[in-house]
Amino acid sequence: MRQLSLLDEVKKAYQEHRSAFIPGATMQAILLALGARPEDFARLQQVSANLADDPTLPFRKSRNGRFCFDFDRARIERLEFQPFVLSVEEDFIRYDSGKVRHFRGINDDLQLNTAFQALMKFKAYVIDGVSVTPRPRLNQEINKFVCTVFNLRTVTTPQMLGEPALEGVHSDGVDHTMTTFLGCDNMTDDSAKTFIHDMRETSGIKFDRARPEWILGEIQHRHFLDTLLIVDHERKHSLSPVKAQDKRKDSTRDMLIFFTRKPVEDGHVSFAYDSFKPHIEIPLSIDMVAR
Repeated sequence: MRQLSLLDEVKKAYQEHRSAFIPGATMQAILLALGARPEDFARLQQVSANLADDPTLPFRKSRNGRFCFDFDRARIERLEFQPFVLSVEEDFIRYDSGKVRHFRGINDDLQLNTAFQALMKFKAYVIDGVSVTPRPRLNQEINKFVCTVFNLRTVTTPQMLGEPALEGVHSDGVDHTMTTFLGCDNMTDDSAKTFIHDMRETSGIKFDRARPEWILGEIQHRHFLDTLLIVDHERKHSLSPVKAQDKRKDSTRDMLIFFTRKPVEDGHVSFAYDSFKPHIEIPLSIDMVAR
């Protein structure tokens, strides 16, 4: 099937270049082949209307959920709620670095969406067997990953600028980062550009202060399901702000972010928040794509 051969093409490109951008139309074809129902695409575009206030960023709405990619069992399962933390040591420099954050959990309106489930199957297939530079205090011996999924809406108002990456040049403390575009409203054509940086770039500086010779790529999520994959410990990234086309009105940008890493070891900042127990109240268990 052509769509499944596309999956292997993406995996090959990701292995070779350590990042890969997949246009939305291509992603939609792949997701349909992975079990997405056509009617769930429209529902996915609307899911961000149900987000909650972010625990630390005033210009953002958010929810998150944790999933286990168990490659021995070829299963993806929802994990119990845990707080979330990213530290300066993980190349994440922001005023809330190291702060333990409690996000509202994603609900069945997202996790039971077959297009969303197909996105998780897609990511699991692409990262399976891809060797990456190991992060400190991650357990490389266990053949499973935790995938923390964020559903985010960045909001710019006449009084407040929304920044998808207020932290500037950064890494996300994981092995593999995937970002998928759901939609936007009243956003300028030059908003929210993503820049991929060499690891030598200084973490925490703004995107427009980065050295041009260390920018390895520039992409922009503009169409539904536009998706970017990055080997997070081998590439840093940054984003430009969300700017309003009509400055009298709010502007919004909706995304899904998939942070995927091996389990942490004792001494890691997230060690106390890395349970692999299943979620009892909102369970989910689905098959991965066969190799």
